[in-house]
This record gives sequence, structure tokens and C-alpha cells, in this order.
Amino acid sequence: MADARHERLRRSGFAALEICVIAALYFGSAKVGLLQQLVRSQVTPLWPPSGIAVAALLLRGPRVWPGIALGAFLVNVSLGPNLPAVLAIVAGNTLAPVCSYVLLRRVGFRNALDRLRDALALIFLGAFTGMLVSSTTGSTTLVLAGVLGRGDFWPTWSVWWTGDAMGVMVVTPVLLVLRSAHRPKDTLPARWVEGLLLVAATAGVGLLETSHAPLLFLGFPLLIWAAFRFQLSGAAPCALAVSTFAIIAAAQETGPFHGHDLLTNMITLQAFNGSASLTALLLGAVVSERNQTQQEIARACGQLADMVARMAGGDLRPTLPYRGDEKEEQSGQKQTPRKA
Repeated sequence: MADARHERLRRSGFAALEICVIAALYFGSAKVGLLQQLVRSQVTPLWPPSGIAVAALLLRGPRVWPGIALGAFLVNVSLGPNLPAVLAIVAGNTLAPVCSYVLLRRVGFRNALDRLRDALALIFLGAFTGMLVSSTTGSTTLVLAGVLGRGDFWPTWSVWWTGDAMGVMVVTPVLLVLRSAHRPKDTLPARWVEGLLLVAATAGVGLLETSHAPLLFLGFPLLIWAAFRFQLSGAAPCALAVSTFAIIAAAQETGPFHGHDLLTNMITLQAFNGSASLTALLLGAVVSERNQTQQEIARACGQLADMVARMAGGDLRPTLPYRGDEKEEQSGQKQTPRKA
């Protein structure tokens, strides 16, 4: 009895610690995201907490939702106009990743993201569909609270929705990759050199993106390189880095964001981030799926070759099905006297 009670206390303590860690990650990433706020110091072009929340639910299950709610409350309590509005926004920020989690599990989503269907599910169900809840709830709450005018509803809603969706598309794959990351064995030195070159090239392109030259498109060759050579483990972090540099360029109004109004810059930024995330996720999943198919074909060919070799060596002989008519015919042939 004492052992069972001790086990329950241990599990409860671990669950409480897990919730506190998720709340801290949500709060910390929200503070980072709010550095680039666009609407009333609350709506940003990239909202990392939404990606952290979806990843936490996928990795640890629905029992961690209180951590998401606690983190969202700590973030919004100093931003919201009043307590009812804060609670409504917190409810939307909590329900959105939960809806994404339910939708993804309904379609058989795998955390490995090694299939094209998983990448499409994360984009269209986890990001685009699930985040409708938070953007609609939050924008409606701000209008009803009198903080925003009715004419500001759709601009705020679009920025809120795209920011949350970008958080899922950019941050969630990186966390899923980190969860399954392990030190590669028997890796050739040339492979390590290629990885370091990819990191250096990403940093170089990031410097060009934040310069005055409109060179955002240079990020796409990096994404293709990372996806083909390192699959999602290389494409997801590369997409996060490229999107982060683009957000910095938009905040500084450099490159393609120079001399335009806020709406034009938002459209340019979100179109670029969405294209980069789609390229990384879809191409990485397709390459992983192709590699798995090739491995299965090679395994099947190896098994077939082994079976043929055993049959040729006499270790394995095919068993023919019993056919009574053939035996009777052979017996009749044996009984027939041979003519000279």
C-alpha cells in the first residue's frame, strides 16, 4: 500500500514538473515572439508558443494542456485589457493546439514526419485549421473589449492566424526532430564537413537577408540542399533560421521590406515564411519517404537473394502441393510393363 502511494506521489510530482516546464517554455518563447509585435503589442508575425504547445501535446499527450493554459495566462495577464478578456484569450490559445492535436491524431499522424501525408496533415490540419480557434477567439475578444475597432478585426485576425500557423509550421517540426535526434554512428568525415558547410551557408544567407539587398530568395537553395541531404533533421532547423532572419529584416525594414507600409510587409513576410516552411516540410518528407522505400526494396531483394542461394545449395527446397491424381498417374505408369 505504501509503495503504491509512493508511486502515485512520484507520478503526480513528475506531472506537475512537466506542466511547469511547458508553462515556462511557453512563457519564454512568447516573450521572444513579442519582440516583433505588430498589433497592440500582442500580435506577432511568428508566434513560437503555438508550435511549442502542439509539439508538447504530440510528444507528451493531452495531459499537459494545463501547462499551455498556465503559460498563456502568464503571458496575457499583463497584456489583456481586463481579466474576462484575458481568460477568453487564454481559452482560445489553449483550445487551438488541443484541436490541432485531436485532428492530427484522427488522421494517424506520426511524430517522425517521415511521410508526405504527415507533412500535409501538420500544415493543413495542425497549422491552418487548428489555429483558426485562437485567432478568431482573440480578435473577437479584443473587439468586444473595445480595444480594437470593428474595422480592425480582419487585419488583426489575419496577422494572429498567420503568426500562430507559422509557429506550428516552423517550430513544431524542429522540436519533433530534436526529440528523436541521436548521435549518428559510422558517419563519414565528409558528412560532418557538409553539415558544417550548410550551417555556415545558412548564417551567410541570413546576413544577406538582413542587409539592404533584396535577397530573400537565396534561402530556398539552402532548404533544398538541407532536405535532400539531411531530410527533415536538416530542413526543419534551416527553415526556422531562414524565417527568423526574414522577420529581423522585416522589423528593420531592410531589403524587400524597405519603403513599404505595414500591410505590404506583412504579406511579403508571411508569403516568404509560408513558402519556406512548405518547401522544407514537403521536400523533407518526400525524400524521407523515398529513402524508406529504397531501403524496403533493398531488404526484400536481399531476402530473395538469400532464399535463392539457400535453394541452390540444397538447404531449402520448395514444397509442392499434394495432388492425388498425379500420384495415381505415376503409380499407374510404374505398374505398366515396359515394352522392349
